[in-house]
Amino acid sequence: MGSRITALAMAALWLAAAGCATRHKVEVAPVEVKPIHITIDVNVKVDRALDDFFGDLDQQAATMAAGSDDASDK
Repeated sequence: MGSRITALAMAALWLAAAGCATRHKVEVAPVEVKPIHITIDVNVKVDRALDDFFGDLDQQAATMAAGSDDASDK
């Protein structure tokens, strides 16, 4: 009877110890960094397109102003 109690006590101790053991498995996915320069490129393209559009108007205004200055000199 004494060995039976000892065996039960050992089994209870083993189960308690097994219940306290923990294992953790952590998987880390690779970090993906997406480029931000796409937004900057779009803004630069829009800025260049506006410069081209208004640049033509500025050239026409300069030509007209130069023409009116020449006419007033005569």
